[in-house]
Amino acid sequence: MEYDVTIGIPVYDADQFIVRSLDSALSQSYPSIEFLIVDDGCCDRSMEIVRHCQISHPRGSDIHILSNSKNMGVSVSRNKIIDEAQGKYLFYMDADDVITENTIGLLMRQLRQYDAEIVFGSYEKTDVSGAKTIYQYPDLQLLEDDQLACYAYRKFGGIQASACNYLVKISVLRDNNLRFINTDFWEDLAFTFELVPYIRRAVLLHQITYYYLCHEDSLSHYQTRQEISKDEIMKNIKTIDVLKANNSRLSNKCYYPERCYCIMMAYFYIACNIIKMRKSIMPSFSNGEIKRVMSHPATFREICSFHHTRFKNFFLYFIGKLPPFLCAETIKSLGKKKKLV
Repeated sequence: MEYDVTIGIPVYDADQFIVRSLDSALSQSYPSIEFLIVDDGCCDRSMEIVRHCQISHPRGSDIHILSNSKNMGVSVSRNKIIDEAQGKYLFYMDADDVITENTIGLLMRQLRQYDAEIVFGSYEKTDVSGAKTIYQYPDLQLLEDDQLACYAYRKFGGIQASACNYLVKISVLRDNNLRFINTDFWEDLAFTFELVPYIRRAVLLHQITYYYLCHEDSLSHYQTRQEISKDEIMKNIKTIDVLKANNSRLSNKCYYPERCYCIMMAYFYIACNIIKMRKSIMPSFSNGEIKRVMSHPATFREICSFHHTRFKNFFLYFIGKLPPFLCAETIKSLGKKKKLV
């Protein structure tokens, strides 16, 4: 059976949240939706709850379940969804988040109105303390080649880091072999960052369509932990290394300088957090390792030719060329000014 939309939800031990999350998906006013659930080796009641919905809910026949042989991580589960989805468009949700009743209907109307390949909604994020933050896009149509990439890379954090809360034409993912890299950290940031150059027509919406919930056992929630594994931080670094390795193929694009700057700001953010939590990271990072984090993806000659963000890229390039101690101290000083350290 073909559907207009697949809502893909990887599930791993989410029985505290899955009822609320799945109910919000099943309550969509839009009719043609496949609900594709991946059991990522759950050890709790999560899949029992999903199977009960399969039997009892009016839309239960549209709930399809895939299973991993063991817990393999969200990247493997999301890639499986790309492979198996029967919808023409794909929308990812996390098993602990909620969408509004008209989310899919609203995004589909925009896709059809503008013949778009992707539509982003705005979202609200609730952190572990209960504080809420709204991330709101302007109402914007980006309907020419490279316009979305130019918008996304115009500043660090110019587009959402999550792979959730946008509806994307699945053929774009399949035709360009776009996959989630197999890591536990920032895999969705890397996926979205790599996706935007392939999009020709995009729409951004100011309406809030998604509600993120952060909780204390989140993999990337460092702040409340007494000890952090160095390997965990290295996985963050390696994710950005993948973006850097893929960067040169875009060197002829107008947005290349801004993309370089975004990559360097991601490294800078990691370096600031390493310095901020240095006493908690085991084993510790040396100044030399911090310096290596700040290796710029562009050459000196390339930066000289930049028409945009030349100074910003030069500044970050030279930080990475400083002696290790001076590099770390410069990052620390800048991080304090930006309230990152």
